[in-house]
Amino acid sequence: MPKLSPSVPPPVVLTVAGFDPSSGAGITADLKTIAAHSCYGVAVATALTVQNTLGVFGVEPVAPSNIRESIRRLAEDFEIRAVKIGMLDNAKAAEVVAEMLERLALPNIVLDPILRSSSGARLLDDVGLQVLRMRLIPMASVITPNTAEAAALTRTEAAGELEGSDLRIRLLLGMGAKAVVITGGDLERPDDLLITQGPDDEPQVVRVKGERIESQATHGTGCAFSTSIACGLANGLGLEEAVRQAKHFVRQAIELAPGLGHGKGPLNHLWPLFEQKK
Repeated sequence: MPKLSPSVPPPVVLTVAGFDPSSGAGITADLKTIAAHSCYGVAVATALTVQNTLGVFGVEPVAPSNIRESIRRLAEDFEIRAVKIGMLDNAKAAEVVAEMLERLALPNIVLDPILRSSSGARLLDDVGLQVLRMRLIPMASVITPNTAEAAALTRTEAAGELEGSDLRIRLLLGMGAKAVVITGGDLERPDDLLITQGPDDEPQVVRVKGERIESQATHGTGCAFSTSIACGLANGLGLEEAVRQAKHFVRQAIELAPGLGHGKGPLNHLWPLFEQKK
C-alpha cells in the first residue's frame, strides 16, 4: 500500500453508495478502505439503511436532488481520480448518478452492482437494474459482480462455479463493459476472473487465485474489494495490479477482523495503517 506524503496531496476517491450504520459496508466502510490506501475519500449517500451484522431491517432512499447536487459540488471542489458506485436502491438514484457521471466524465469508475444484501434484502429495484444495464455498465472502467449478480445482469441461470461463466462474460462485454471481475468469494474455490476485451474481440481472461478463509467476518467484502480497486486505479496502478492488490487487501482484512457483532461481522478495513506503524 502507498504511504501518505505531507508534500503531495492524496488522490481523491468518490464513493456513491448506501449508508450502513454498522460500518461494515456502504460509504462508511468505503471511507475506511480509501484511507487505508492513502487516498482521500469523499462520499455521496444514495440511501439510509437500518442494519447491523444480523441483517437489513429498513431502507430509506435519499432524494435524487440531494444526490445530484452532492456529486456536482464535490466535483467542483475536488479533482476526483476514481469513483466507486455501490448500492443505488432505486431507478431515480441510478438515473441521477448516470446523468452526473456522463456530464462530468470522471475517470476510473468502478461499478459494484449491488442487487441484494448478504442477508437477502433487495437493494435495487427492477427499473434501477435496467438503468444499471443500459447506462452505468457502458461508462464503467470495470464492474465487479459476484456469480449471482452476473447471472441477474445477463438474465442467465446462476452457476455454482466460475467455469460456467463464458456466456455471461460475452453478454457483459456486449453491454459495453470495458472490463469485468466476476468474484468467487462466495464459492468453495474463491478465485476471481478478470475479463477484458482482446484485440481480436475475444475475451481475455485472467484468473486471480484466492484461498478459502473460514470466518464470520465477511460483511461488506464486495464493497471493500471494489473500493480497493478504485483506490489502486487512483494511485496509478494498472487494472490487473489493482485487482490483485484488492484481493490481498480483502483477505488480510478478513484475517485481521476485530470479531465484532453477532452475525456476519465487519472486516478490519484499516489494517494497512497498523502495518505501517510497525
